[in-house]
Amino acid sequence: MSNFIRLPTPQSSLGLRGRRWECGNSRVAQSLRRPYPSFQSPTDTVAKDYPQLPDFHRVSLKPKWLLPLAVLVLLGATFLTAMYQVPTNSVAVIQRFGAYLDTKQPGLHFKLPLGVDRATIVEARRQQKLEFGYGTMGGTNPSQFSESRIEQEAERNMVTGDLNGVVVEWVIQYRVEDAKAFAFNFREPAETLRDLAEAVMREVVGDRTVDEVLTVGRQEMEVASLERLQDLSSKLEMGIRIEQVQLRNVNPPPPVQASFDEVNRAQQEKEQMINQANGEYNRAVPRARGEAEQKVSEAEGYAKKRINEAEGDAARFKAQLAAYLEAPEVTRRRLYLETMQETLAPLAGKVILDDAASGVLPLLNLTPASNP
Repeated sequence: MSNFIRLPTPQSSLGLRGRRWECGNSRVAQSLRRPYPSFQSPTDTVAKDYPQLPDFHRVSLKPKWLLPLAVLVLLGATFLTAMYQVPTNSVAVIQRFGAYLDTKQPGLHFKLPLGVDRATIVEARRQQKLEFGYGTMGGTNPSQFSESRIEQEAERNMVTGDLNGVVVEWVIQYRVEDAKAFAFNFREPAETLRDLAEAVMREVVGDRTVDEVLTVGRQEMEVASLERLQDLSSKLEMGIRIEQVQLRNVNPPPPVQASFDEVNRAQQEKEQMINQANGEYNRAVPRARGEAEQKVSEAEGYAKKRINEAEGDAARFKAQLAAYLEAPEVTRRRLYLETMQETLAPLAGKVILDDAASGVLPLLNLTPASNP
């Protein structure tokens, strides 16, 4: 029995009725004995533009080519599904029939094909980040920031412990430590981490006053947020390590921004004046202390000098007394001469009169500067 179909040529008229197709199989020929549609309406233009059927000649339907083709397709699918590549900054979590099997490191690997083994790529060797209240364009992580402006606005608007509104923009940086836990314990681990981070930050902001949030409490808030978020992720076995929580911008709401700016300027001026006073204190106090120590040292030296002089005078007087007791007349004469020598030594000119020369008229030159 023939296994081919003869199709009409392009020269066949589309308007002929009763045209039969030639077919080796009589049943197929009977089922194909149908006339082409005829358009009777003169206003219908579809009949004029009706496309002619192409001449396919003979299409072979012999099954001897189907088996090799199917085998070739099966081999290709097997090869393509058995080989996979793990990037340098990632690992592959392998599942066999849905159950965890192994974790593969970067490189070219093979697995059981046709869905028996499944490889899930997890970026475990690269630091990833999540941004809240803003978004950096060009991020590789689809969950890095919220694309909607409304969601970003909702993320950064918070309430402090004293019921004041603040606008907080922050970012967390994390790294996957356990690829198995990260891939299997949560359906959307990045989104879950976003929800946890936002809840923790709102809790930390709500525990503090607006002054602490806007001024001196930023570093403490970062440390507290990191510790709480790491504790939660560890309890939930998310398989991640929180490396940093950084507050990017912390500002008051726009309607009260001007008032807060004035308060901040006053606070800065206060701190500046305190710093200037501390600087002057640090300059003046050491100088005064140095002068005081110098005066004390001088006084101590003068005291020692006076004591030594007094002790020397006392020793000299004692020696003179001992000498006087042994030879009073000689000692008295010696003391007289020593006293005269000390007294008259500074004088420029000296006139000595003898008491025995009473007949001589003493003439003294009282104006020596007038004489040549």
